[in-house]
Amino acid sequence: MISESFYADKTQEYFAGIRRDIIDRLSVDRQRRILEIGCGDGSTGAYAKNTGKCGVYVGVELFPAAAKAAERVIDKVHVGNIEDMELPYPDAYFNVLIASEILEHLVNPWQVLRRLHPKMKTKGRVYASSPNIAHHSTLRMLLNGRWDLKASGRMDRTHLRWFTPKSYSEMFEQAGYSVLSVEPIVQPGFRARIIDLLTLKRFSHLFMSQILIVAVAR
Repeated sequence: MISESFYADKTQEYFAGIRRDIIDRLSVDRQRRILEIGCGDGSTGAYAKNTGKCGVYVGVELFPAAAKAAERVIDKVHVGNIEDMELPYPDAYFNVLIASEILEHLVNPWQVLRRLHPKMKTKGRVYASSPNIAHHSTLRMLLNGRWDLKASGRMDRTHLRWFTPKSYSEMFEQAGYSVLSVEPIVQPGFRARIIDLLTLKRFSHLFMSQILIVAVAR
């Protein structure tokens, strides 16, 4: 089991940041219920509430200090490891699930997604993101015989799992979700786009730094 002590060297900024790119996709709907796994300090939830994108925003956060901050700005925070937690909500309760840069930190993200599935309404939206281990920078590192872990980013030493766009998408499909799109969070630079076009997009995965999955619960 992973405890919060595993993240003791993380700075406060690690648990902050607003995922406007996700919340801005949602229409205004004050009846909507959103669940965020790894809600950090609640910045994304506060933004969703302030822009009228939901009426209820629930977060799960492992790190107590971040959870305490989130409790001030969202409706409910469950403190602890989602892998060991049974959420006290009826089936088909949530309209949206957000899992931003969190599933790669879990021992068994496949099981977590399956357990959360009943809590989602049919056709409820899922927005999830993760670093892409198939990025060309990782391949260059491997060609040099290296596997260098870092304090944050793609090679964050607290990552327990690594995904490619294809394997990330397959994980959701196997857990009962239909993937609508697999996108880069940040579009590749001009040079990368040219190379991608010249290779007929056969190697697009090499130029995707972070993966964004949009899916619906079946």
